[in-house]
Amino acid sequence: MKKKTYEEVIKESPVTYDLYANMADDGNRYEIADGVLELMSPSPTTTHQSIIAGLHLKLNESCRNEFIIFLSPIDVILSDTEVRQPDIVMIHRTRKSIISNRGINGAPDLVVEVASEHSRRRDKVQKRIAYAKYGVPEYWIVDLSNFTLEQYVLHGDRYELIEVYAEDDTIHSITAPCASFSMKEIVQSLPIHPDMLK
Repeated sequence: MKKKTYEEVIKESPVTYDLYANMADDGNRYEIADGVLELMSPSPTTTHQSIIAGLHLKLNESCRNEFIIFLSPIDVILSDTEVRQPDIVMIHRTRKSIISNRGINGAPDLVVEVASEHSRRRDKVQKRIAYAKYGVPEYWIVDLSNFTLEQYVLHGDRYELIEVYAEDDTIHSITAPCASFSMKEIVQSLPIHPDMLK
């Protein structure tokens, strides 16, 4: 079966996971948002990637016995017409049955997005709505403009902003109580301080 190009796929309505999975690799990354194929932002910055690496290291140190942790790119298939690629995905080991070779089939326990200038609206509005709709219990947004971590916890079908962590504040997760670190620790662990990259 011939793989479809981006142009061929976006003509389909709605775009489904099967169409998306059978696209020709054009070097870009995409998500499906409510049946619409979306091109993701330009390649992440070095700061973005370093923050993800730091978060992954901290989470892996304290949570790997309880959680399976994945880094992007990985497909989180929330429905046939909603496929996202969070920066970090955490799945409790008691729920490992949702992990397949193609990706994560259903809502992870916790997702993390590192929001940059290009992705801030998508992460803080669109993805927040999508993750809540499909029942992701906890959502973190790390804002690179001020190195804060916004913690959202699902109440009913909506997220409630529980806390905004900065500097020395110790992050406490309701979903993953094993997590314990501060944003200051993450920033200090960066190989090059962000101020030097501007």
